[in-house]
Formats: sequence, structure tokens, C-alpha cells
Amino acid sequence: MFEKYTSPFRLRHKGIMGMNKRNHSYIGRYNDRSKYPLVDDKLKTKIIAEKAGCTVPHLIGVIRNQHEVRQIHQLVHQWPGFVIKPARGSGGKGILVVTSHKDGIYVKPSGATLNAADVERHVSNALAGLFSLGGKNDVAIIENLIQFDDCFDGFSYEGVPDVRVIVFKGFPIMSMMRLSTRASDGKANLHQGAVGVGIDIATGQAVRGVQFGNPITHHPDTGRALNELEVPHWQRLLVLAAKAWEMTGLGYIGTDMVLDKNQGPMVLELNARPGLAIQIANGSGLLPRLRHIEHIGVSESPLEPEARVEYSMQHFASTPQLLSHI
Repeated sequence: MFEKYTSPFRLRHKGIMGMNKRNHSYIGRYNDRSKYPLVDDKLKTKIIAEKAGCTVPHLIGVIRNQHEVRQIHQLVHQWPGFVIKPARGSGGKGILVVTSHKDGIYVKPSGATLNAADVERHVSNALAGLFSLGGKNDVAIIENLIQFDDCFDGFSYEGVPDVRVIVFKGFPIMSMMRLSTRASDGKANLHQGAVGVGIDIATGQAVRGVQFGNPITHHPDTGRALNELEVPHWQRLLVLAAKAWEMTGLGYIGTDMVLDKNQGPMVLELNARPGLAIQIANGSGLLPRLRHIEHIGVSESPLEPEARVEYSMQHFASTPQLLSHI
């Protein structure tokens, strides 16, 4: 288990990858910048994922111009729950989750309410680029609220848990689940206080839990033991993640997915610059796995997503020592 304060030498010894190494040796080397728009724009990501045969959350509508802002209420009239996202938002900024609404009052996962003007202001700010990469004008995407699988009851507080998988050259190499909390306002955002749980690539079972970088064993709001977490349809979910390579042509990518109780695994977002907290959640570094894939050689690499997933499940299983720490 990681200590609260760890020397740089010990981190390197554990194979932990730092920001500079990630940017120079993996993002800079393996990600063609001309392909970034495919993942930096959530609307474009949704389109390419659907073309690849992946299931995605239902698109309720898109608001592109300020004079359309008031149309938001009509768009969501028939939808009890929905999510508003800036298409080019970063770090979870600008995501508004509404679980129910009636007579112009919108309820967030925390129970806090917004009126019609509040919602319009949020959409207007999204269009103005307040939440977006580079602060450029953006569009607002409105999606159906995902109904997460009952198997996750107690693991997430009033929000939808998601799965982040780091994919390198088409191989899933490390994964974690992000669980919303009261502190994160129903969002699966680690910086806002969501819980990160490392997930064993081989089994889909929990490895280790952290919140704000510190190890935890139970969900802070529900009390549910995190070592009971196991993701169903795990291999199918990993195949979806592996397909991100074919969809985008990016060599190093974060694939974010959710598990809907009716439609199963869904692709939520793709990220060309995935963060490094996944290493803390797993108690393990990315570098040994990345170097392993680099050393395979193209001629020896399985070509189909299913074969790449099988390879990863065999070679990147978590160690018993880590599993015992949760």
C-alpha cells in the first residue's frame, strides 16, 4: 500500500509514471495530435463510437447557439433525468446531473435544486466556453441519465459509477472504477472527492480504494466495503475499451465506460491525456505494463480486440499482496 509521503526513488522503484514521462514518452510519442478532436469533442466521440458498433448514452439533443438556450426545458420535458455536458469540457467541469424535475424545478443528485434560470445560465456558460479546453465557444450536449446496474448499489452515492481503462496500442493495461460521493455531488470525478477503486484486469474485482489520494476500505457515505466490488460483463467491457484504438488511431488513451442496467456496457468518453491517479488506486505503476507492450513487437501482437484483451488478462493480473491490502 502507498504511504502518504513516498520518496521519488521508491515511486520509481514501483514503476510509477510521472507527468513528464507520460507527456513525452507516451502521449507525445504515440498520440497523433491531428486525431485529438475525435476525443476532445464528446459529440464527435459519440459519433465514432456508434459507427464502431459501441453502445453510448442516448443523445437527447444539442444546443449550439445562445438564442437556443431556452429550448433546454422543452428538450428534457419527457426525460425524468438527464445530464448536460460541454462537448469540449475537461476534468469533469461543466457537467450538470439532474435526477428529476417538475414545474421548472430541477433536482441534483445531492438533493439541491435549481430553477429554470439556473439551468439556462449553466447552458449559456457552457456555450461561452467557461468549462471548455482553451475557453473557446462550445456546444452543450444533453444525454439521458444512465441507470446504473443494481450490482453497484451502495458503492456510489447518488450518481453513476464509471470505469476508466488505460489502453496502450490496443491493449487494456490498467483499470479503475470511480464512485461518486456526497463530496463529489454525484459525479465520478476524483478531484472533487469521488472514490477511486483499482480493478484487477484479470477478474474485474476490486484491488484497492482511495479518496483524495488516501487509502480507504469503505465508501465514505454508504459504508459499503469496497473489497466486495466486482464489475460484471468484465471481458465484454474490456473489449469495448480495446476498440478505442481502432476508433481513434491514438496509441495511449483513457476509455471511460458505464454499466447501464438495461443496455450493459456503454462508452462514455475517450481521453487522449488520461490522468495518473489510476496508479494510486491500483497501488501499482503503469511503466512496467507499458514497457511490456512496447517490447512485444508489432509482428507478435494479436490483432483482434478480443485477442488483445485475453493477452492483457493473462499478463496484467493484480498480485495477491495488493488484493490483501484493501
